Amino acid sequence: MSPASTLRMAALALLWGSGFLWIKLALDHGLSPAQITIARCVLGTAVLFLLARAAGQRLPRSRSTWGHLVVAALFCNAIPFALFAIGEQSVDSGVAGVLNATTPLWSLLIGLLLGTDRGLRPLRLTGLVLGFAGTVLIFAPWHRSGLLTWGALALLAAAASYAVAFAYMARKLTSGQAPLAYSAAQLLMATGWTTLSLPFAGPVDTDLTGLAAVTALGVLGTGVTFYLNYRLIADEGPTTAATVGYLLPVVSVALGAVVLDERVEARVLTGMAIVLMGIALTHLGARGTARQAPTGPQPKTLARTAKNYAP
Repeated sequence: MSPASTLRMAALALLWGSGFLWIKLALDHGLSPAQITIARCVLGTAVLFLLARAAGQRLPRSRSTWGHLVVAALFCNAIPFALFAIGEQSVDSGVAGVLNATTPLWSLLIGLLLGTDRGLRPLRLTGLVLGFAGTVLIFAPWHRSGLLTWGALALLAAAASYAVAFAYMARKLTSGQAPLAYSAAQLLMATGWTTLSLPFAGPVDTDLTGLAAVTALGVLGTGVTFYLNYRLIADEGPTTAATVGYLLPVVSVALGAVVLDERVEARVLTGMAIVLMGIALTHLGARGTARQAPTGPQPKTLARTAKNYAP
């Protein structure tokens, strides 16, 4: 991997992983979940529109494409963005990052249920079972200090919503043309969805820290991260780009501990390690069943991986 790609990967992991921190800071400084969700969609849309225009990419013109983007925006942006903000009202940012890492497990499970993923070899099955076992360990419903709360369940539902969105986009949005413009259009639709919550958003009562946090979340954690991911896929391929997902929970836990003084129990760290091990096994199993693919990003791969599914 080239030095430029290494820097992009490091920046991408830091910006995506810090999203959980920005959400927590915005909440702690007076912003409501609805306000955070709307602001990040508006800011992310603005950034992607500017990037698309600079790249000479045009918005889609097909009505059917816009219809599919409306659905994708709901499950890939509006719902998970809102659920992360709701969940972090009662759950630490580091734990939120760990639960977000379960998305690939949900994706595999949904693929099996829909019949689109038939390559369930023993290695992948082991990874799936191991990953969900790690999730159960994190929740620890048998323990009084466990994480079986509505907030934690909202975070887990957000990860599952991403998986639903990826399955839908893999079928309906398979064009690799103008990915920046398509993602700008998708976030525009997500902005439309989130503005429906305006009557429940409440008055804005925050300070400079809250405004800075939500701005960083929208501009850096939602807009700029897509561009970095897009470039990483284009330069190094989707397999290399996907490895960033292993770094996100590590970054979120580290930032939560250093910046917010969050204490992560050994049980949660062990569960995180088990989840990541399970995800690694499912990826290894998938490689074993897949045919040799050409290098560089393919249209379907871009549709599935080059979307905003940060927290």
